[in-house]
Amino acid sequence: MTNPPVSATTSGPRWSAWLRIFQPAPAVPVTVTDPVEVQSQYRHWQRRILLSSIIGYAAYYFVRKNLSIAMPVMEKDLGIGKSDLGLFLTLHGLLYGVSKFANGFLGDRANARTFMAVGLVLSAIMNVCFGLSSAALAFGIFWMLNGWVQGMGFPPCARLMTHWFSPKELATKMSIWNTSHSIGAGLVVILCGYLVVMNWRLCFFVPAVIALVVAGYLLLTLRDTPPSVGLPEMEGTKVAPEKETGDDFKSFLWQHVFTNKFICLLAVANFFVYTIRYAVLDWGPSLLTQAKHVEITHAGWMVAAFEISGVAGMLLGGWITDRVFGGRGGRACLIYMALAGVALFLFWQNPFPSMLVNTGLLCCAGFFIYGPQALVGITAANLATNRAAATAIGFTGMFAYASTILSGWGLGTLVERFGWNAALGGLVVIAAIGTILFAFVWPAKPHGYAVTEDRT
Repeated sequence: MTNPPVSATTSGPRWSAWLRIFQPAPAVPVTVTDPVEVQSQYRHWQRRILLSSIIGYAAYYFVRKNLSIAMPVMEKDLGIGKSDLGLFLTLHGLLYGVSKFANGFLGDRANARTFMAVGLVLSAIMNVCFGLSSAALAFGIFWMLNGWVQGMGFPPCARLMTHWFSPKELATKMSIWNTSHSIGAGLVVILCGYLVVMNWRLCFFVPAVIALVVAGYLLLTLRDTPPSVGLPEMEGTKVAPEKETGDDFKSFLWQHVFTNKFICLLAVANFFVYTIRYAVLDWGPSLLTQAKHVEITHAGWMVAAFEISGVAGMLLGGWITDRVFGGRGGRACLIYMALAGVALFLFWQNPFPSMLVNTGLLCCAGFFIYGPQALVGITAANLATNRAAATAIGFTGMFAYASTILSGWGLGTLVERFGWNAALGGLVVIAAIGTILFAFVWPAKPHGYAVTEDRT
């Protein structure tokens, strides 16, 4: 571990008065110099940061993925068609992707603690507004605004992970963190599966209250960077120059992110990963109730099983990346995406009406699709280094959420015209395209910190 100049955590943009709550936490004098004690302090804070950020990002899902369970009831009670509901998902996803990218620039040089908490509070407010609405226009406006503030969730997590964990263990630790996606999405569909039976509006009010409580928890437990608590910066990572200007940062981004061919390939491949992921997550309850004739409460559990299986897939994917492929996440993505396509094909062609068989195949699809869902961001972060991790993940995320054009409005329109059979066949083709793209990422280096790398 190395001791960076104090300005490493304070350099960056000039913050206007009302944005100073996002100013990076300043470095404090290093009070612990004994290597054993430094390691002990690091382990304490790493566990705390990892747990808090998992809980925090899971809460973001409570106020983002609650709509999927409410949709079948809203469609019936309010007379809103599938194409309109799909349009809500698409506009939300597109704005979320742009926000994730734009906030990535800010997230790389903003205080992760306050940035993450404020975004969660704003998302809770948008959910309350959505739950109080009844007109399609109001639904669209509030869900689009929710998409924007949701983009404040991932960038601070990218900053936290890449500052608190070394490149050698980032894939493993970030895969553990990435379980927050499935934990949040799985729990909220189960919760809302019961709330929607009482009143679909509760699917927005109750998660909003939970999000507000978690936002307070984040302010109490998160800390920005190791120097902000008197610890040296993580060894082997990049530290911003002492007098980094805006132009310096833009030049670094251009070289290490936007002209990096492997990050660009990962971004495009992520479009197809997320098309599959959100097709199941957003439309799963509708698919299972309308095409498989499953009760809505059971459908919630089946979609949750898809998410829970994804947790195992993420954890194994991170371990394989670090231990088998030496940090080269693109290689693991190739294998996972191909197997996700096989699982989707079997689910599509399954002739048995058994809920157990359908759930098993859905779990296999979840296990394999969440490997690349986690590893694309991890790989991009390592290639871009911790100076530009949030921007790189935001860049790949922008492509990911552009996928809602297909998974939201596109799939809703396809089902209205041709049925669920055509939609499932299309997802198999999407998996095949993603597999081909990941094959081109195979030669990528494990990270961008060193000038030379071994060629294994």
